[in-house]
Amino acid sequence: MAQDGQNLLASSRPPADAGDPYATGMAERIRYILALLRRNLWLIGAIVGAALALATVVTMLTPPLFTAESSIQINDQSDQVLGDDLEGRAAANLNWDVDRFLNTQLDILRSRALAERVTRKLNLAGSKQFFEAMGADPPEANLPEREKREIVLEMLKNGLQVELPPSTRIATIRFTSADPGMSASIANAFSSEFIQANLQRRYDSSSYARNFVAEQLEEARARLEASERELNAYARQAGLIRTRDPRREESEGGNGSVTVASLMQLNEAANEAQARRVAAQAQWNAEQGSPLLSSQSVLSSSAVQQLMTERAEVEAKLQSARSRYLPDHPAIEKLEGELSAVRQQLNRTAREVRDSIRAQYVAAQTAEERLKAQVSQLRGATLAEQDRAVRYNTLAREADTNRSIYDGLLQRYRELNAAAGISSSNISIIDSADPPLVPSAPSFPWNLGVALLLGLGISGAAVLVRDQLEDKIRAPEDVEQKVGLSLLGVIPVVRDGEPAEALDDPKSPISEAYNSLRGSLSYSTAEGLPGLLMVTSAEPAEGKTTTSFAIARSFALAGKRVLLVDADLRRPSVHRMAGASNRKGLSSLLAGQDTLEGVVIPSGQDNLSLVPSGPLPASPTELLGSPRMAALLEQFSEAYDLVVIDSPPVLGLADSPVLSALADGVVVVIEAERGRRGMVKASLRRLQGMHPVILGAVLTKFDSRRGAGGSSAYYSYEYFRYGGEEANA
Repeated sequence: MAQDGQNLLASSRPPADAGDPYATGMAERIRYILALLRRNLWLIGAIVGAALALATVVTMLTPPLFTAESSIQINDQSDQVLGDDLEGRAAANLNWDVDRFLNTQLDILRSRALAERVTRKLNLAGSKQFFEAMGADPPEANLPEREKREIVLEMLKNGLQVELPPSTRIATIRFTSADPGMSASIANAFSSEFIQANLQRRYDSSSYARNFVAEQLEEARARLEASERELNAYARQAGLIRTRDPRREESEGGNGSVTVASLMQLNEAANEAQARRVAAQAQWNAEQGSPLLSSQSVLSSSAVQQLMTERAEVEAKLQSARSRYLPDHPAIEKLEGELSAVRQQLNRTAREVRDSIRAQYVAAQTAEERLKAQVSQLRGATLAEQDRAVRYNTLAREADTNRSIYDGLLQRYRELNAAAGISSSNISIIDSADPPLVPSAPSFPWNLGVALLLGLGISGAAVLVRDQLEDKIRAPEDVEQKVGLSLLGVIPVVRDGEPAEALDDPKSPISEAYNSLRGSLSYSTAEGLPGLLMVTSAEPAEGKTTTSFAIARSFALAGKRVLLVDADLRRPSVHRMAGASNRKGLSSLLAGQDTLEGVVIPSGQDNLSLVPSGPLPASPTELLGSPRMAALLEQFSEAYDLVVIDSPPVLGLADSPVLSALADGVVVVIEAERGRRGMVKASLRRLQGMHPVILGAVLTKFDSRRGAGGSSAYYSYEYFRYGGEEANA
C-alpha cells in the first residue's frame, strides 16, 4: 500500500517546468517537431537529395553567362559653361531632393526610351550575334520591324541590372549574356547613350525655350511696330513735332517737343536779354548823373584818354608861350586855337562814348521786349500743345513699354542662342565595361546552396502537409491534437513476451504505466474514482481487454474491492487472461440461467473478482440493453468499490454505446501507430449520442524508439528511471 501511494503521488506530481506554461508548451512543441522530423527523415533526405541532384544537372546543362559592368557618376548639378545659363540655375534647385533625383535617373536608365537608343546604336534588331548571345533564335526576316524591336527591348530589359548604393552616387550598369564581348558593348552603350540622352533632353528643353522666346519676340515686335505707327499717326494728325528718343528714360526730361524746346531756348534768351538790359540801364543811369568827363566809361575810352593827353600838352605849350609872349602874339593865338579844337574833339568823343552806352541800353531794352513777346507767344502754343499731347503721351508710354519688352526678349533670345549646344552633362563615365574573363553564371556552389534551401523548404512543407494529412495517432501529443481527448496514460509496447507476464513484474515499464494510469483515474472526476468504469476502443485488438484487466488489478493491489466484468459477448478474452472457465457468465446471468453468486468467480488475486462473458448469445445487444443489465450493474456497484466493464469495440456494434449510458465513466483505448483519427472520432460520435462521461484516452502499445523522437525519450526515461532507482535501492 505504501508503494502504491508513492506511485499515485509520483503519477500525479506535475513536471519540473509545470509552473511555467509557456516553457512547458514550448518544450512540447520542440519534442513534437523532433519526432516529426525523425519519422519523416527518409522523405526529407529524398527531397533534399533530389534537389541537389537537379541543381547539379541544371548547372552542367546550363550554358555559361558573362556579366559585364560599367560605372557612371551621377551628380545633382552640372558645371556652368555660361555664367547665367538655365541649366545651372535649374540644377541648383535640386539640392533639396537629391534622393528623388537619383532614383529618377535610375528609372531613366531602365527606361524603354534608353533601350531603344541602345538598340538603334548597336543595330541589335538585325544582329544575329546578339540573339545568339541572348540564347534565342533570330526572328524571321518577314517579321515586322516593330515586333523585332519589341523582342530586342524585352531581352535588354531581362539582361540589364542597374544598382546605386545609398551611400554613393556611383551607379553600376550590368548586362548579362552568353557572349562576353556583347555584354561589354551593351553595358558601355547604355552608359554612353544615357549621357547623350541627358544632353539631348537639355538641348531639346533649351530649343523649346528658344522657340517659345522667338514666338514671344515676334509678337512683341509686331506690338511695338503697331504702337509706333499709331503714335506717329496721332502726332501727324495733331500737328505735334517731337524729337523723342525712345531709348532715353522719361525721367531725364526728354519729352521731344519742338515747341517746348523753342520755348525753353527763348525763355533762356529772354532771361539773358533782361540781365543785359538791367546792366545797360544801370550803366546809363550812372552816366546820366555824372559830368561828361567824369564818367568812368568815358574816361576808360582810349580815344578820350588820347585827346585828354593832347589837351594837356597843348595847355602846357600855351602856358609856356604866355609866359614869354603877349596875349595877342600869334603863337599864343595858334596854341589857343589848337586847344579849342582839342577840347571840342574831346567833348564830341565823350558824347559819342555816352551815346554808345545809351544805344546799348536801348538795344538791350528792345531785345528784351521782343524776346518776352516771343516767349509769351510760345507759352500759349505750348499750353495748347500740352492739351493735344495727353493722348500722345499715352501712346508714347505704350510704345516705350512694348519696346522694353521687346528689348528684354531680344536679350534673352540672344542668351539662349549662345547657350544652345554647349551645356555640360552632370553624368560622367567612371569605368568602362571590359569583356569578362570568368562566367558569372551558373555558379555551382550558389546553385547547390539554393537547391539545399529549396529542398529543405519543400521537404519541410511536405512534412507539414503529410503531418496534417496523417490520420494515424503515433505520439501522445496526437491524442489531444487530433482526437481532442485528454490523455490519461501512455502504455509502452511489450517487446518480449505477453503483456500479462509483464504485468506480473511490478517494476516493468508496463506496470509503471498502468500505475500512472491508476493515479489519473483516481482524480478523473469531481467525486474521484467513478464506480462504474467502462473500457472500450474504436477497433478490436487495440489493448482494451489488457487495459481493463490491468486497471482492475492495479486498483485491487491498492486495496479496493474490484469486479472485472467481461461485457464483450462477441469475442470475449478476460477469462483467458485470468485462466478461468467461460461456461457461464454474464450472458447466462442476463438470460436467467444462472445466479449472481454462480457467475462471480475469484481471479486468484486479493480484492479482484471476475464475471466472464459466458456463452455467446444470439443477440448480445438485446441482453446488454435490457433492464436486467442496468439492475445487475447497480448491484455490482453496491457490492464493489470499482466495477470495470470490458466492452466490445464501438465501430460497427451497438453494444458499447448502450453500456456507455449505464457507466459512470468511459475510457477509450487507442493503439499507437494503428488508431486513426477518423475512426476514433467516428466512435466518439457514436458514444456521444448516449451522452456518456468520457474520461479520456489511453495510448497503448507505444514504441518510444519508433514513434515520437524527443517526446518518446521523455516517456521512456520516466518509466525506466523508476525501475532503475528501485533496483539500486
